[in-house]
Amino acid sequence: MTLRFTVLASGSSGNAFYIGTDKENILVDAGLSGKQIERLFLESSIDPNKLTKILVTHEHSDHIKGLGIVARKYNLPIYANEKTWKAMEGSIGKITLDQKFLFNMEETKTFADIDVESFGVSHDAAEPMFYTFHHEGKKVSLVTDLGYVSERIKKTVENSDALIFEANHDVSMLQMGRYPWSVKRRILGDTGHVSNEDCALALEDIIGDNTKRIYLAHLSKDNNMKELARMSVENQLRESGFSIGNGIDIYDTDPTTPTSLYKVV
Repeated sequence: MTLRFTVLASGSSGNAFYIGTDKENILVDAGLSGKQIERLFLESSIDPNKLTKILVTHEHSDHIKGLGIVARKYNLPIYANEKTWKAMEGSIGKITLDQKFLFNMEETKTFADIDVESFGVSHDAAEPMFYTFHHEGKKVSLVTDLGYVSERIKKTVENSDALIFEANHDVSMLQMGRYPWSVKRRILGDTGHVSNEDCALALEDIIGDNTKRIYLAHLSKDNNMKELARMSVENQLRESGFSIGNGIDIYDTDPTTPTSLYKVV
């Protein structure tokens, strides 16, 4: 049974990720309105009635805006760690007790034929964590919203067949942009977001023989551009000897348009 995924939406305005097999269909985060998420599923030819659960990375609104709506409509269990549950409960409306499940940081859970490994990231949320998905020897890792990429994260996600990895901002654009200094300092700090350059530097240590696809994710609307992010990352990786476009392909993600549903083979 093939593992398949799509980045439904990614960016500072909203994030949602789908990954599944014939037995399991997982939504990670629901950071858009219920209507927008419905549209994204429709555009991806995914039946939301077949979803089996929702995993949450952290409580920021661009990751949970539509969480309660989607969970109630499709009667889905929600998995998050205890601190994230406490931090988001006031924002997602009423969730029944039989829909609330704990998924602790640094834990691996098996859902049907997918093993899901959680790992902590450095970000200014209660207890933010992201996920690596394992299925029949294939590995897909979702890594955004991190101020810096620790050695532990690199080890966890290294040699993934596909990586969804943060390239949030171009440092020069951010420094020269309209944001107040306090916001700039937050983004540039160790609990903020990863720049294009730092994304590429981290990928140099993470890419392995199995790595075929990298999706640049969570781009800032104000402090980055798809072309700039892709060019920065591709150029740096090529300089370090990686065969970009000839074995390893880099893809854009978008806050309103899903990526093509990809089967990991």
